[in-house]
Amino acid sequence: MYIFQNAMQNLLRNKGRNLMTAAIIFVVIVSSVVALMIYNTSNGVINDYKSRFGSEVSLTPNMEKIIEATQTTGALVRPTIPAEQLIAFADSEHLLSANLAASGKGWSDDLKAIDGEKGGGGGPMLSAGPGGGPANMPDGMPELRQYFFRLLANQYDDFENGNRELTEGSAFPEKPGECLISQELLENSGLKIGDTIVMNSDLINPGSGPGDESYHDIVFRLTIVGTYLDLTDEYANSMMENAFSNRRNEVFMYFNDLASEVKEGLMGIDVGATYYLKSPELLSAFTAELRAKGLEDVFDVTTNEASYQAIVGPVEAMRGISLTFVIIVLIFGAIIIALLSSLAVRERKYEIGVLRAMGMKKGKVALGLWAETLTITALCLVLGLAVGGLAAQPVTNLLLNQQVEAAEQAQAAATPDPPGAVTVQGGGPQGVGGPIMIGGPIAGFIGQSSAEKITNIDVGIGLNTVVQIIVIALLLTSIAGLIATRQITKYEPMKILMERN
Repeated sequence: MYIFQNAMQNLLRNKGRNLMTAAIIFVVIVSSVVALMIYNTSNGVINDYKSRFGSEVSLTPNMEKIIEATQTTGALVRPTIPAEQLIAFADSEHLLSANLAASGKGWSDDLKAIDGEKGGGGGPMLSAGPGGGPANMPDGMPELRQYFFRLLANQYDDFENGNRELTEGSAFPEKPGECLISQELLENSGLKIGDTIVMNSDLINPGSGPGDESYHDIVFRLTIVGTYLDLTDEYANSMMENAFSNRRNEVFMYFNDLASEVKEGLMGIDVGATYYLKSPELLSAFTAELRAKGLEDVFDVTTNEASYQAIVGPVEAMRGISLTFVIIVLIFGAIIIALLSSLAVRERKYEIGVLRAMGMKKGKVALGLWAETLTITALCLVLGLAVGGLAAQPVTNLLLNQQVEAAEQAQAAATPDPPGAVTVQGGGPQGVGGPIMIGGPIAGFIGQSSAEKITNIDVGIGLNTVVQIIVIALLLTSIAGLIATRQITKYEPMKILMERN
C-alpha cells in the first residue's frame, strides 16, 4: 500500500516532468484513437461491400481471336455461351452470388391481354391464330406467330425501385408452375388468385430462306400465386404499341420453368447471368474453373476492377493511411516515452538510492514507478478517448474526400472498358442464330450491383477500438516500466548515496 501511496504523492511532487509525460501519452492515445476508429470503420465498410456486392465478372468476346478464326473459316462468327454453361458457371465456391434471369414470349387463351385489340408482337400484323398463336399463312410462306405476353424470370428490378408492388397472394414465384401477373391483367381476364392458366410459347429454328422456319412448341401450366400493382409506363422505350410491348402483360415465372425449355440450336428463350466474385483476387481461379467447364478461349474473363476500385479504393487507401499512421505514432511514442522514463530514473536516482537503502527491493521500487506511469496513462486514456472520438469524424471526412478526388482523377485519366455481365440467347447456334450481347444483363435483371460510390463514412468508437486503445496504453506503460526496471538494476544504493555526498 505504501508503494502506491508514495506513487500518488510523487505525481504531485514532480508536476513538470509528469505533465510532459502525460502530454506525450495523451497525444499518442488521441492519435491512436482517431486512426484506429478510421481503420476499424473502413475495414467494416469494405467487408460489408464485399459481402453484399462482391466483384462483378464480365465474359467478353476477344475480338482478335474472333478475327483470327474468321481468317481460318472465311466467315465472321459471333460466339455464344450456351444457357447450360451459364447455369453451370453459377455453381462455384469462388462466387459470392450468381444471379440468373430468363425471358421468353407467349400467348394464352386463358388470359385477356391489355390492349389485345392492338395485336401482338413478333410477326406482321396479320390474322393471328386463337389466343395470338400461329397465323394462317399462304402456301409456301413461313409460319408466323404473334406473341401477346412477355415471360420473365428473376427480373424484379422494378419491384426493388418501387415502380411495382406486390398486392395480393404470395411473393415471387419460387416453385415450378407458379406465376405472378399484374392486377390489371388479372381483372381484365376475369381470373382470381389460385386459378391455373395455360401459357403457350415456342422456340424457333431459323432457316436460310422462306419456308424453312420451324417451331418447337412449349406449354406451361401455371398457377397464379400473386398480383402486383404496376406504376411503370405501359409503353416505356417501345416504338410500337401492342399487347406484347405493353408492360402490364408481363408474366413472371419460376426461373427453372423457362430455363429448362432451352434447346440447343433453337431461339426464343434468352438466359442471362451475372456473377459476383467474393474478391477480385479470385479471378484467376474462377477463370480456370470456367475453362474446365467448357468456356471457349474466345471469351475473356475479366472483373470490373475499375468500378470496384472507384467504389472501395478510396476507403482502402484511407484504411492503409490510418494503419500506417498508427504504426508511426506508436513507434515514435514508444521511443519518446522510453527516453522520458530513462531521464526520469536518472533524475530520481537519489530517491531510488534512499528507498533501496531502507531495504526496499528493486521490484517494488520499479512497481512504484510503474504505478505512477499507469495512473498518468489511465487519466490520459479517458481524456484521449473523448477527444479522439470527437476528432475522428472531421479527420475521416477530410481523408475520404481527398482519396475520392484522387480516385476520380485517376479514373478520368484511365479509359478502361466498361464492365458488364454477359447475356446470351440461350442455346442458340453460333452466328446469326444466337447472338451474344455484352454490356449488361437482361433488362430489369435482379441482382445487378446497386452499389454507389462511398462518399461518407460515419465513424464511431466500437468495443474493438476501446480494447485496442487499452492494449496500446498498457503497452506504453509497460515500456516505461521496463526502462525503469532496467535502470534501477544498474544502481547500488550505497554507491548512489556516496555520489550524492
